Amino acid sequence: MKKFVILLMAIALIAGCSDSVLDDDLMLKKAKKTAVWNVPDDFATIQMAIDDPDVEDGAVIQVANGEHAGALVTKAVTIKGSGKTVINDGPLLTSYMPCGTIVLDCGFFFTGAGAGSGASISNLTFDGVAFPVFSRGADDISVKKCTMLNPIQGVTNWAGNNWVIDHNVITDLRSANGGGIGVIIADNSGGIVENNVVSHNKISGTLSVAECDGGNYAGSGIVLYADFRGSNTGAEEIKNNKVLYNKISLESDNPEVVDVVAFELTDSRNDAILDPQVLLDNKIGFNDFRGTTIQVALTPENLDEWNIISRNLGDNRGHGVHPSLFK
Repeated sequence: MKKFVILLMAIALIAGCSDSVLDDDLMLKKAKKTAVWNVPDDFATIQMAIDDPDVEDGAVIQVANGEHAGALVTKAVTIKGSGKTVINDGPLLTSYMPCGTIVLDCGFFFTGAGAGSGASISNLTFDGVAFPVFSRGADDISVKKCTMLNPIQGVTNWAGNNWVIDHNVITDLRSANGGGIGVIIADNSGGIVENNVVSHNKISGTLSVAECDGGNYAGSGIVLYADFRGSNTGAEEIKNNKVLYNKISLESDNPEVVDVVAFELTDSRNDAILDPQVLLDNKIGFNDFRGTTIQVALTPENLDEWNIISRNLGDNRGHGVHPSLFK
């Protein structure tokens, strides 16, 4: 009888464990199911979804077709369009040189200090938004398969590492006492900016120069930039970034005021004597720059000694290094 009681207790314990495992499995499945949030079904706006405490890092925010406003991104969420999802409004950018009555709106704004690191943005169309993706300091951001129409700056990455900017289409650019840029990776706060990849993007069309624009600069398809202007502390290093397999075909409608280049490496101090240079060990290859009159601009001019710029279609085609160096 004693053995029988012990056996019953053991069976009960096993059954209890089984129930617990089943409960855990159900909870896990439920958690996975609720990790996808729909706009506007679950939340009226993308911002409301991001701000809700139930939407945690790793969640997917699926945005329905139609027109929507962007948001401040403060979590590592995945924001996905549904095929015909349009972002045509969003947070305003205030610390940018004004130019007439031009609205300086963002699609998705990363405010800095790492907020939003790990987020992903994909399959969206940004229509007329000045800054579709603008960051003041976030890492591990993915921007893929987006269409950006007539931005001031398509993708702006200040002080961020490990970004992947891939398979986007940017059509037409505009200036506003600055901008006129498809993709910019830059620093003005003395940090290290590295391991960003800009690949398989198509940047084409006309750079429209605003009537209020004072000029004295050029727009760019893609630029890596160390900004030491004024009181800015530039960068300690901008290194190990890759710009590969992009196609850039741009022209300015007023090149006497603001011209445009396909690709640019710039240290605003323009000091060729620096050893080492701040911009170093970046790899720029297999791009097609042929549709742009000014294809590669280096400031200072000897930055090609510190970076690999090779195998690009256009003026740079004859500078062939072994493909393995781009890995």
